[in-house]
Amino acid sequence: MAAYIARRILLMIPTIFGILLVSFVIVQFAPGGPVERVLAQLQGLDQGAGAHVGGSSGDLGASLASRGGEGAYRGSQGLDPKFIAELNKQFGFDKPPLERFLKMLKDYAVFDFGRSYYRDASVLSLIAEKLPVSISLGLWMTLLSYAVSIPLGVAKARRDGSRFDTWTSSVVNVGYAIPSFLFAMLLVILFAGGSFWQIFPSRGLWSDNWAQLSPIGKVGDYLWHIALPVAALVLGSFATTTLLTKNSFLDEIRKQYVLTARMKGLTENRVLYGHVFRNAMMIVIAGFPGAFISAFFTGSLLIENIFSLDGLGLLTYESVMNRDYPVVFASIYILALIGLVVNLLSDLTYTWVDPRVDFESREV
Repeated sequence: MAAYIARRILLMIPTIFGILLVSFVIVQFAPGGPVERVLAQLQGLDQGAGAHVGGSSGDLGASLASRGGEGAYRGSQGLDPKFIAELNKQFGFDKPPLERFLKMLKDYAVFDFGRSYYRDASVLSLIAEKLPVSISLGLWMTLLSYAVSIPLGVAKARRDGSRFDTWTSSVVNVGYAIPSFLFAMLLVILFAGGSFWQIFPSRGLWSDNWAQLSPIGKVGDYLWHIALPVAALVLGSFATTTLLTKNSFLDEIRKQYVLTARMKGLTENRVLYGHVFRNAMMIVIAGFPGAFISAFFTGSLLIENIFSLDGLGLLTYESVMNRDYPVVFASIYILALIGLVVNLLSDLTYTWVDPRVDFESREV
């Protein structure tokens, strides 16, 4: 197993390299980069443009403000070429693309992500501040969806074709068809003071007086705030995992070893939970990394916007819109790394669920 883990870790290196290379080519050479964005802001006579832009020590913001104040921009005559060259130097675009990419790889190897173009903070501190919010959403979504959908999927498989199966399938299909952001808006309207009841808060992860609360009060306040966002995220994943569990169980129940176990006189519960459950859960466990990581890439962005949760999804979206490349590349790097590690942990979980699985003798 140690050799398998070592091979998987080594394979992460070219995978991360490929992800960063493709992202660099797409994002770095896309039109409307940070320099063009600043110039467009100055062209629109936006005197506050410099307030949102900062170099490693805020020098770029001061430079933009002073240049704008001196009337460096002359409408159709354009800006002073020296000023544009200074902008390119501040953003790092005065160097060839290959040199910039190699420097990025060298810095990322030691988790040095530089500083944000538009925020007076290091990229690592920004991500460290936002990541717990997204991880919290992903963990709660995955745990709750699995806790509900696995027992429900088993019950549906045992009663396949019954009224219970038909009724629950209808509910599950409706849940799957409703987008998470639409369900989130419905929850806000119903329970967060939108038009009906003010039961849950509609913003943030904790109250203003959170620091003054007791430990139990802090836990309760956190659960109170997270209830609606997690409920909105669980809806789609709950439906998917339920149907996956049911189909996996039905697949296993029809196999020969189940008939053999029943002919030996084993009870139904012993057959289902002693033999079928272990094999049926293999495919469900395989979906765990996707269910967990999907919170970062799909639903969490919209959910974070709707409930004003300052997480990594919202940060990445704003950074893409602002062409804040250090934050964009660092977010891609960290999310890809998390995904690869979670996939490795998923494979290791296989061996815990079913010791017959031997990755050591397989080629990666």
